Amino acid sequence: MLLATDITPLDWHRMLWSDEAPPLFLLEVVLRCLLTYLMVIGVLRLTGRRGVRQLSIFELSIILALGSAAGDTMMYHDTPLLHALLVFAVVSGLYWAFNRATEKFPRFSDWLEGAPVLLVEDGRIQIEEFRRQNLTQKELFGELRQFQVEHLGQVRRAYIEATGNVSVYFYEDDEQRAGLPIWPERLNQIQQQVTAAAPYACACCGYVRELPAGGVARCPVCAADEWILAEKTRRVA
Repeated sequence: MLLATDITPLDWHRMLWSDEAPPLFLLEVVLRCLLTYLMVIGVLRLTGRRGVRQLSIFELSIILALGSAAGDTMMYHDTPLLHALLVFAVVSGLYWAFNRATEKFPRFSDWLEGAPVLLVEDGRIQIEEFRRQNLTQKELFGELRQFQVEHLGQVRRAYIEATGNVSVYFYEDDEQRAGLPIWPERLNQIQQQVTAAAPYACACCGYVRELPAGGVARCPVCAADEWILAEKTRRVA
């Protein structure tokens, strides 16, 4: 395949510079880096902690921001190395500046990366905080099952960390209580009108109350009207 223009291999002028762009274009590259970096961080904030997972928001943003610059420079003959070098320098500088800012200003760090958030307390999901985290009940229960949790009555407190990981603290064996079962098979046994008198857990938040046979009720915590027979088994680690 013939190229539209002749290319001289190892032409350092072409590799470092572009005849199609004036020197002032380097300032535009700096501005593009700044705006793109901020957009990447903004998108990562919107996706929530589970989108970041393990990597810090800065580590992920620098990977995304530098990926295109590195790939274009390696593949395309008309992408000057000097432009790519400037991109790397500006993005690395932004990475350093944002990291320093989070160390110096804790509130900025909490806003950007997020502070630990309490999701489960005393065997009940904290609905308001839970809904702010862009999480689903399925995702939360999947995380808890990794800790061999069978029902929320075994969980004293559970936090979602800034990394997106979930930290769990358990009741002692003699302190465990009845709670919302989190096995998928049990979650399919939702009832609005219960068939037998027993402790039932709200299928939404995990609040447990005694319901009579044939009884219907709304949860006093979250106002949901679906119930699951509460589980009482002790946790086996």
